[in-house]
Amino acid sequence: MIQNTKCECGHQNPPDTLLCESCGKPQTEIPENAPLEMRYDGMARRSQKRNPNPLDMVWNFFSSVKIAIIIIIITLIGAAIGTIYPQGNTAEYYKQTYGWGGELYYKLGLSTMYDSWWFVGLLVMIGTSLVICSLDRVLPLYRALSKQQIRKHPMFITRQKTVYTGPIEGNAEQWVQELAGHLRRRRYRVHTDGTALLAEKNRFSRWGPYINHIGLIVLLLALLARTIPDWKLEETIAVRDGETVQVPNTNYYVKNEQFTVEYYDQDELPDRLKNQERPKLYKTEAVLYECVESCGEPGIEPVLEPVIDYDITVNHPLAYKGVKLYQIGYDDQPMLKAVKPVIEDKQSGQVYGPFELPMKNPQTEFTVGPYSLSLKAQYMEFALNDEGDPVTLSRDPKAPAFIFIVKGPGIDASGEPYMYFPLQKDKERFSQDQINRTLASKIEIRVDGMENVSYSAYTSYLLIRVDRALTYVWIGLGICMLGLLMGAYWHHRRIWLRVDDGVLSLGAHTNKNHFGMRSDVAWALAQMKIDVEKEKLDNGGYNS
Repeated sequence: MIQNTKCECGHQNPPDTLLCESCGKPQTEIPENAPLEMRYDGMARRSQKRNPNPLDMVWNFFSSVKIAIIIIIITLIGAAIGTIYPQGNTAEYYKQTYGWGGELYYKLGLSTMYDSWWFVGLLVMIGTSLVICSLDRVLPLYRALSKQQIRKHPMFITRQKTVYTGPIEGNAEQWVQELAGHLRRRRYRVHTDGTALLAEKNRFSRWGPYINHIGLIVLLLALLARTIPDWKLEETIAVRDGETVQVPNTNYYVKNEQFTVEYYDQDELPDRLKNQERPKLYKTEAVLYECVESCGEPGIEPVLEPVIDYDITVNHPLAYKGVKLYQIGYDDQPMLKAVKPVIEDKQSGQVYGPFELPMKNPQTEFTVGPYSLSLKAQYMEFALNDEGDPVTLSRDPKAPAFIFIVKGPGIDASGEPYMYFPLQKDKERFSQDQINRTLASKIEIRVDGMENVSYSAYTSYLLIRVDRALTYVWIGLGICMLGLLMGAYWHHRRIWLRVDDGVLSLGAHTNKNHFGMRSDVAWALAQMKIDVEKEKLDNGGYNS
């Protein structure tokens, strides 16, 4: 059945239009004296389309505010579950720290929940809902407000929430022009058409909710951008005095020129803390470098250029182009820095070396007497996982181990692997000789005396934080706040009137604060010597 959408004023309206786009006459039957439905001025919305096709059904799903609220609630519940335990740790950590609950938490994938496909999917659905909800409403609203006609149908005027009808004296056009002047004093934008008038102010406030939606979309996109590699990083590194360490996943390197700790004097401490060493200030005199050549190439020393010097203290991070380095702690326990091992030929008893072997960033090729060593693997804190495979537990040399391919006298020409533990306790703990088997009977790599072992004094712990999406998060929040302010502190007010045969018909509408709208109408009528009671301006109050 074809719907007749032509109004008696001659305007052809789109299907499902509730109020004529031109004169405002209702296109469907409404209860007697009931105020008109003025959302979008009765414009047709796509989500209200009859006989929707499959694409319309998807549109209708995401344009539903109820569906959007349900998705948001599910997302909030998921986000809350993700805060039960810290995110991003290993299975061993959850099992040892939180027991069976932590182990279950890890197995369910909740340890990386914010990066999971289903949580990201929920965020995408919220964003889709925001876009479609906005388009479904803002386009009809824009059409309605941009095509407003001055002379409206009497039924449109008298079915507003604020209404006045009554006789006027004198020339109708002059009366309308005089009223227009008074309304302009109230900052209304006034348009007249003979004996008809349209006064409007604060139309911009109608766009507040949709600007708020734009801000939320920007915020969601910023949160999703955090899943992009290199957009978000939060990692702790340890830098010993005089050491230069690469900032993970960046081309930056940080050098600890010197770490300093200042302690409180005893007379500065309360009695309960007397005779204790309490740090007052600890800082890292840091230099941040940027790699400009040979970055990340194994065995080649990168070319670094200094970009900033800064003393990092608690709550005063080094910040440069989105990278921030926070001082979060220190360690005054000695840590292995380098060793100078030798190679002993067990057949002849000849000893070759020593050679320099730093714990961090060692070279990959060594020549020691007749022997050549190629570094194939390095573990800073050697351990075996549940499958028996070698892993490193941290970046600090707490239990260092090196795997070399050794070539030389009495050794196969293709070389043989040799695992070397610099610390004696680790040699015994992991049975170095048993691991090396045949080669252990031919050569031995060892350190002769503590004079060939060097330790660094302080270790500075720095938190590396990179959040390139944070700027867009703040932009999104700022746009949201702008939209909230627009919608909360300003109200869209409109007044329509027409004079027919000396009888005034006036109707007014506002999206918020009906009492303020009623006061404006009462004030305007009072300027025209028409005294009214504000309470009787509600629909049906004045009907003379």
